[in-house]
Amino acid sequence: MRAACFLESGKPMEVCDVPDPAPGPGEVVLAIKGCGICGSDLHVTELGGAVPHGAVMGHEFAGEIVAVGKGATGPDGPWREGDRVCTMPGISCGACERCVTGDVMGCAKLRMTGFGDIGGGYAEYAIAGDRMTFRLPGNVASADGAMVEPLAVGLHAVDVARLRTGEDVLVAGAGPVGLAIVIWARLLGAREIVVSDPAPHRRDLAARLGATVLVDPGAEELGPAFERATGRAPSLSFECVGRPGVVSDLSLLSARGGRILSAGMCMAPDPILPLVFGTKELSISFCSYYRTGDYRLTLDMLEAERIDPLPMVTDRIALDALPAAFEALRQPTSECKVIVQP
Repeated sequence: MRAACFLESGKPMEVCDVPDPAPGPGEVVLAIKGCGICGSDLHVTELGGAVPHGAVMGHEFAGEIVAVGKGATGPDGPWREGDRVCTMPGISCGACERCVTGDVMGCAKLRMTGFGDIGGGYAEYAIAGDRMTFRLPGNVASADGAMVEPLAVGLHAVDVARLRTGEDVLVAGAGPVGLAIVIWARLLGAREIVVSDPAPHRRDLAARLGATVLVDPGAEELGPAFERATGRAPSLSFECVGRPGVVSDLSLLSARGGRILSAGMCMAPDPILPLVFGTKELSISFCSYYRTGDYRLTLDMLEAERIDPLPMVTDRIALDALPAAFEALRQPTSECKVIVQP
C-alpha cells in the first residue's frame, strides 16, 4: 500500500510503498476514507527522536473494514467487511482496570497508533482494535468520521473541567481543540462563551460553532473584554494554545476560586507562579485523549444532528498532497482542519 512515511525532523514526509497491514486476533483493517492532520503531529515531529524513522503517522481516522482478525467483535456483534467505522488511535489490553472502566487510552499496555507502535491513517490502510472501534451513523460520511476523534477530545476536556450549566466560559485558542470545546460548551449549557484568538478566520469559525463573544488579543486586553461581556472575571478557562505563558496569563485574569483546564499540550517547559494560584485559590487540571463514553456520546450527538463539526474542515487533500500540506501547516495559515482522503 501507499503511505506517507516520516523520515526525520526537518524533512518532509515521503509517500512510499509499505507492506499491507494484516489483522491479528481482535483486530480489523480499515481502508482509510479520511484522516485529519492534528497539531500534535506537527509538534511531535519537531522533537528529535520522538517519532521513529519510517513511521506512518495519523491518528484521527475513519474508514471501511476490509479485513477482520480472529474473534474481532464490536458492541453489536462480530465486525464484518464493509462496516463503516471510526476508531480510537491504539490497541489496549482489554483486561486491566483502565480498559474495563473505559479509560482505554490510559492502558499501561497500550500500543499507540500513528507514533511508531502501529501505522496510522496517513495511508491507504490501517489496523484498529476491535474494542476501540465504533460504527458510524448513516448520516455521517466515511471521510467525515475523522472528526469524531477531535470532537471526543473537546468533550473530554469539558467533562474534566466540570462545566456547570449557565457558567461563563473563556476559551483561549480557536484551533480544532478550542473549537470542539466551543461546540460542547454550547450544547452542555454554557452561558457566554468568550473565545480569544489572533486569527480572524478562526474567530469567525468560533462564532459559527457557538461562541458568543470574540476577542482579538492583539487589539484588546482579554480580562477586561471578558468582564465587559459577562460582568465578572472568568471562573472557568480553557487553554487551547499549547505555548508557554498562556496558563500563567489565564491565572492572572481568573476569578478567585477559578478553574483552568489545560488542553493545549504544551511541549516545552511552562513556568507558573504558585503565589498567584495560592492567593486566588485557583485550580488547574490537565486532560489527554478521551474515554469510550466520549466517543459514544459524540457519535450519538452526530446521529441526532445536535452537533456539526464540518465548518472546521477547510480542506480535503489526496495522499500525494500530504507532505507539502503538512509542512505548510507549520506556519500561520487560513486552514483549520485538513482531512487527508487516501
